Amino acid sequence: MTELETVRSGHVVIGVDTHKHIHVAAVTDSVGGILATLTITTDTAGFKQLLEWAASFGNVIAFGIEGTGSYGAALTSFVRRHGHKVIEVARPDRRLRRLNGKSDTLDAENAARAVLAGFATAIPKTAD
Repeated sequence: MTELETVRSGHVVIGVDTHKHIHVAAVTDSVGGILATLTITTDTAGFKQLLEWAASFGNVIAFGIEGTGSYGAALTSFVRRHGHKVIEVARPDRRLRRLNGKSDTLDAENAARAVLAGFATAIPKTAD
């Protein structure tokens, strides 16, 4: 094995930045490395696409979803019904986002890393 080869655990965390018409997701490996990102529609077809995509990277530890009580509520319910753990991730501070740059992809990556690092631990309320 060379120095540049990465040992993957097969476990991933998915972070999701939610919006009214689209959601942006990022998948991180168990050490926080970004493996890929995906933009989906906010309907059942998009949610199915997200689950299939996430599973293609390995065992999903959890989904870190922003806005679980608003724009992310339907996704949260869907993901839970399919047997996955969901962690509510607080939206980033707006002032810091402006200073560091704003991007839906960055927000999704940060959501995944917040779960992985243990900064986000809240279990969202169920609306089911």
